[in-house]
Amino acid sequence: MNRGSRNSGHRDAHGRRGGVNLPALRGHNEALVLDLLRGAGPTGLGRAELAACTGLTPQAVSKITARLGADGLVAEAGRAASTGGKPPTLLRLVPEARHALGVYLDRDVLRAVRVDLACRVVADSGGPLDFGAGPEAAVEAVVRAVSRLGDPYGPPLLGVGVAAPGPLDHRAGVMGRVTGFPSWKDFPMRGVLEGRLGLPVLLDKDTNAGAAAAAGAWLRATWPDAGSDADVAAGAGAGAGADVGADVGAVAGGGLAGGGSHTCVYLHVGTGLGAGLWLGGGVYRGARSAAGEFGHQVIQLDGPPCRCGARGCVEALCLEAVARGDLPGAARIVGEAAANLVALLDVDRVLLGGRVVASAPDVFVAGVGAVLAARALDPARPVVALAGAGVAEGAAEMALTSLFGREG
Repeated sequence: MNRGSRNSGHRDAHGRRGGVNLPALRGHNEALVLDLLRGAGPTGLGRAELAACTGLTPQAVSKITARLGADGLVAEAGRAASTGGKPPTLLRLVPEARHALGVYLDRDVLRAVRVDLACRVVADSGGPLDFGAGPEAAVEAVVRAVSRLGDPYGPPLLGVGVAAPGPLDHRAGVMGRVTGFPSWKDFPMRGVLEGRLGLPVLLDKDTNAGAAAAAGAWLRATWPDAGSDADVAAGAGAGAGADVGADVGAVAGGGLAGGGSHTCVYLHVGTGLGAGLWLGGGVYRGARSAAGEFGHQVIQLDGPPCRCGARGCVEALCLEAVARGDLPGAARIVGEAAANLVALLDVDRVLLGGRVVASAPDVFVAGVGAVLAARALDPARPVVALAGAGVAEGAAEMALTSLFGREG
């Protein structure tokens, strides 16, 4: 293998990631094993299964798991049934060994969570936020939230994921011109927070974090129904929010619930309206981190003005309906825009989240579903469901990605 492939490993006939037996790739191989154990859950996997899934030698797997055990990341999970010889020892991830933080900056509220390696929330905090007060005030609010959730005697923190309204530059960690809040443009949010917190920080759009959380919850729910243990393991970390084309893309399609690549859109209805796109097994951000500006598609020519400067945007129409108390009407508007997206992308699921949806979940699921059914060009239309996790949880899960060999 050449040096250019050192971050991805090889892939088997099913497109799954594999390890490589080179000392320089110790970090990659350890992350790969952890990723597989995360997907296997508390039941765990044997060393032989890990070797088969990764393509690593049994000796390499034994050395890797010994190091991970010494770091407290892996523990024994009992023994598997005997197939004639000594029953093999099963290994599992130790979720409580490390934690990460996720922070959601909405336009009027902040929510923060601390999660373990299984992305289970172990602590949370929240309070009001005035996004219009500018980035410096928001930074102080994040620092306070992290301080409240921090535990100096608890597990080490891997980092902090921050989800904020877009547009923004995920790769550079810089905010864009958020609709209605021009003072945020070009603010280096990630760098400033890393300097204040002394921790790695990942910045992404709130809808991308929502997509990572929702798709991760959906995929994890399918793992127990997958075929073999190796197939279950192959789904490990699929909710980690990698860019399309990263290793997670191939993994997500390996043996999960029918074997196809799982795709969905997450639609967020709150103080704004946006979409997170889960395509090819990971969050799709686009060439400039600008994908998912769902709320600013025009669906009514010469309609009411939108704060983006256009007229007839789905966000303006939807929020106008919400303001007058017409939630069924708001759901139909979201449904019309969702139908455009479904016709364009042909996704498996439409997952709904955000505070407005949470206020009337049945109304939005039924309303969006009815429009999609009416406009469907194919009888195999996507499932409409509620997102299984929130934006702050998605931000935290993105902060876990480095441990599992994913891109954040």
